[in-house]
Amino acid sequence: MLQTFLATLPPLLTLFLCLLLGFLLNKCKLLPENSGSVLSKLETYVLVPAVSFSSFTQYCTPASLKANSSLVLYACLGVCFAVALAIILSYAFKLGDEYKRNVYRYALTFGNFGFVGNAIVPVILGGDEFLYQYLLFTLPLSFVIYLWGIPILTPKEKRTGNIFKQILNVPLVTLFAGAILGLTGIGQQLPGFVTSTVTSLKDCMGPIAMLLCGFIIADYPFKSLLTDIRVYIATLLRLFVLPIVVLAVLYLCGARADVLPFALFAFATPLGMNTVVYPAAFGGDPKTGAGMALISHTLCVVSIPIMYALFQTIIKFL
Repeated sequence: MLQTFLATLPPLLTLFLCLLLGFLLNKCKLLPENSGSVLSKLETYVLVPAVSFSSFTQYCTPASLKANSSLVLYACLGVCFAVALAIILSYAFKLGDEYKRNVYRYALTFGNFGFVGNAIVPVILGGDEFLYQYLLFTLPLSFVIYLWGIPILTPKEKRTGNIFKQILNVPLVTLFAGAILGLTGIGQQLPGFVTSTVTSLKDCMGPIAMLLCGFIIADYPFKSLLTDIRVYIATLLRLFVLPIVVLAVLYLCGARADVLPFALFAFATPLGMNTVVYPAAFGGDPKTGAGMALISHTLCVVSIPIMYALFQTIIKFL
């Protein structure tokens, strides 16, 4: 167990140092004030799509899609259960404001499975083929984010109600484009300079994401982010309790041992940045989300290795 813990620590420490660097760059005013917006757009429109495109063009074949179809089915089951559980738990925090309750619902349902998960899965599990399987698993989670998660973080008077506009975003469109190229075999015929460029962009995704996270967190008074006990409770639920519950449900529903690691990394990642970005964009209070992001991204350096080491120990007896 200790060996597994130590093996998973280096990539997480790297990401944490990037987060700390982003925090310091903002606090020391070494980057322009709009750097957070620039980095966010770079991640959304270039780096995250590069991850999906690279993995799907290379590994998405008819045979692999058939072999991994269970990943999507169990992910649908897992995220539906997570949504239901988050809605119930949100009332236990006794939040009088419905919008703040929605922030907790989102945070308890979704971890940072994109930025953090995409960065650590190929390192910890050992290769880009596992990243492709992980992306398949998190595909239903992405759909639920755009269909339910983003709308509840958006004030009712500012919601568009256009489902197609919510789904047809750059990351998902790029993913499906990569899947089409992979399924047709065209992806294997792309020029070398194209694949090398996409691979280079993909490798930047994790570090830049954590720089962005640290940069955004630095915009809020540090002390005020650490004083709400409910944020600590939500973080502990997000990093430890909820992943265990979801894994138990999937196992009892027949999920194989090769499916469960993807569920672990999808649901045990720290709280994402949408709980900061959307309240800030629509005039809400982003302090709660920023506190969750700061505390959970700091603790995940230890929590993810602990959870994975514990998972590896338990799975031997199943």
